[in-house]
Amino acid sequence: MPTETVDTMIIGGGLSGIYAAYLLSQRNKSFVILEARGRIGGRILSPEHQGFFSDLGPSWYWPTIHPKMAHLIQALGLKGYRQFEAGMGCFQSSNGTVQTVSGYPMEPLSWRLSGGMMALITKLCEDIPENAIRLNHPVCKIEKKFAGPLVNVGELEKEPWARFSANKIILALPPRLAAATILFSPDLSHNLTQAMLKIGTWMAGQAKFCALYEKPFWRQMGLSGQAFSQHGPLGEIHDGSNHSQGPYGLTGFVGIPAVQRNHQQPLTEAILSQLAIIYSKPAAQPETFFYQDWARERFTATQFDQPPMSEHPLYHPPAGQTSIWDGAIHFAGTETADQHGGYLEGALISAERAVMNHWQ
Repeated sequence: MPTETVDTMIIGGGLSGIYAAYLLSQRNKSFVILEARGRIGGRILSPEHQGFFSDLGPSWYWPTIHPKMAHLIQALGLKGYRQFEAGMGCFQSSNGTVQTVSGYPMEPLSWRLSGGMMALITKLCEDIPENAIRLNHPVCKIEKKFAGPLVNVGELEKEPWARFSANKIILALPPRLAAATILFSPDLSHNLTQAMLKIGTWMAGQAKFCALYEKPFWRQMGLSGQAFSQHGPLGEIHDGSNHSQGPYGLTGFVGIPAVQRNHQQPLTEAILSQLAIIYSKPAAQPETFFYQDWARERFTATQFDQPPMSEHPLYHPPAGQTSIWDGAIHFAGTETADQHGGYLEGALISAERAVMNHWQ
């Protein structure tokens, strides 16, 4: 099997990997991105309906505290809009009773991106050569060689069907996913492997929905669309509408654990039933309904990600290391950021660090 030689190998085509490629392209450096899925974006997923893109992964950014995101969105000519919060909120108690309550305004103010978060990926890719992105290329093994790391593509139990020799690697995967799915030769230290496995992958245990409607009937009832529930499958709901026009949407997170989310159809019916109880009967009949269970995504979640996170983890480079193998492999990905880890801002920070450290 021939081995393709590349200067910089980026493993992972989520925001961190794509942004790293964008930064390298700005410096006229050569690179290849290996993405296991048949699409780019990673946990950014924005299906389209009537020209509107619903975010089933990250959907918000905060310009006042995330300067890199705010600057990049402006530099790329993209536009954002405020999360709709006008009106009353709803609270559903454990016995199913729904109360109208004062809204829970977010601090700091949350913004959504016109075109969905996928617009950010799409715009960044305009500066990336098309042949530099290799989809359906899951990395199964990385070997340390004198000439540089050797990257094997395929499944561990079988012969690799592609090989790449690289000078440097940017590992733009969640550390837990990398440790659980890639064989490193020689073995990484026990301390580093354990540190990688202990870093929870953000969103990996979550499931998210978006129901889209022709009219914002909840707004007409004086509701913001925001709701929190202790009853039924949904725990947290927000207005997920287009900006200043239709379609209008309700979106949020499923509150039941991943191990109980085995059958999508009855779960969808339960979600629509709960929406009807909270927002009135029209909520049970959306024009379209999107659902994404990240715990079922083999290129996002591992068996360690099934229990739900109770709070936002404190992320950092695994075992305090931003690179391994004498600087041959650099960690990227939002979970490796020393600031704003788990957020899109953290993905940008870690990608920038990996590129800068690489070319120092």
